[in-house]
Amino acid sequence: MKLILLSGGSGKRLWPLSNESRSKQFLKILPYSDNELESMVQRLWRQLKANQLVDASFISTSKAQVDIIQSQLGTEVPLIIEPERRDTFPAIALASTYFYSTIGVSLDEVITVMPVDPFVENQFFDKVKDLEDVIAQSDKDIALIGVNPTYPSTKYGYIIPDKDKMDHEQLQTFIKVKAFKEKPSEDQAQRLIEQHALWNCGVFAFKLGYMIHQLEKRGMPAHYNELIQHYERLPKISFDYEIVEKAEQIVVIPYNGFWKDLGTWDTLTEDMETNIIGIGSMSEDCSNTHLINELDIPVIVVGASNLVVATSPDGILVSDKAKSHYVKEIVKDFDQRPMFEERRWGWYRVLDYKESVDGTKVLTKRLCVNAGKNISYQYHNKRSEVWVVVSGEGEFVLDGVMSNVKPGDVLNIPVGARHGIKAIKDLEIIEVQMGSQLVEQDIVRLFMSWEEMKKSIENE
Repeated sequence: MKLILLSGGSGKRLWPLSNESRSKQFLKILPYSDNELESMVQRLWRQLKANQLVDASFISTSKAQVDIIQSQLGTEVPLIIEPERRDTFPAIALASTYFYSTIGVSLDEVITVMPVDPFVENQFFDKVKDLEDVIAQSDKDIALIGVNPTYPSTKYGYIIPDKDKMDHEQLQTFIKVKAFKEKPSEDQAQRLIEQHALWNCGVFAFKLGYMIHQLEKRGMPAHYNELIQHYERLPKISFDYEIVEKAEQIVVIPYNGFWKDLGTWDTLTEDMETNIIGIGSMSEDCSNTHLINELDIPVIVVGASNLVVATSPDGILVSDKAKSHYVKEIVKDFDQRPMFEERRWGWYRVLDYKESVDGTKVLTKRLCVNAGKNISYQYHNKRSEVWVVVSGEGEFVLDGVMSNVKPGDVLNIPVGARHGIKAIKDLEIIEVQMGSQLVEQDIVRLFMSWEEMKKSIENE
């Protein structure tokens, strides 16, 4: 079995902590140990290891999330990177062609797909393994996992089973699917539950050959290198609408254990073990209120109940928990660059941004490069930079010349100069960018690896 973990998200539902590059699955607010918090993706990866599934797992994601995934899971995690974000059908199609034409997976191999951020117990992964058995040993096109509902939710899609056509023995393993219903009203959800409908948790499996046939039937390339060249032509549509709801033989495996989608501030705070993360405090008369503060200034909450208060460099949210899901609609038109990003080498926070009358832009950042990590050897065509080392120790290279850096050093990087830095001890740097364009597209990376860069310089 090969497992595709879908990592997407626009970063709007958990604003202001989440943004385009740091979607909800990367927020480190779930309890892990006494003194440590973890993100949803870290929790899932840990569970996959515990259930011997990590070696079969690949993460399908966009370019914008590569750094944060490598920061949280390591640089060895297998990634299948979309050239642009489209939807789940293109993402799964691309991953399938990668398995088929790049690493030579058999057409009879079972491919299982799941989100990268389910909040489940370890026993859930027994059902994931059952999907492989159902597909491998039957003539079914697609097998899904359906969660037995605990209340008439309007947030989830429902799988309506056709139990009349199944005997008792089959009911213990899988059930034929009769229909689907997406996000019903509360009354409709109650009637669906009475019909033994299940929550659709977005986990399903199929044989690789089935997906390759679906692509060929649609006149789409079955080879990865060809499909990625024409990726922008693929329809922006979910796998459910394009494939699942048109399949002829669909079955579902019921799951009776714990499952939850931590998709809103209301549901996420239910699983936080502390009411305060970051600098701040609340008065004793606050009830069911959570404060998550990523700023370096204190936040105080007095006499307020049933609220979520979240602060970050991207903004400040104060919301009634029951209405916190409306934040996605309110901020959908915000056109602001992420003010905080986690990278494979550490993180940065935007401190200030200004644009002068003549069009010159100035961006000030605070960077932290973790010990042993490095920023790539690179240059810029549209901007110069000045780095002020605040703390730590490191190696700095400018146009092939190596030097050691320490607190108080000022590093001038002209337009076009090749440069990079590696932290010996955690490095904190204040960076000032100045130029006509201050965008990621103006980074030309020569070497990602510090060792490869040093070898290249030695051979010059």
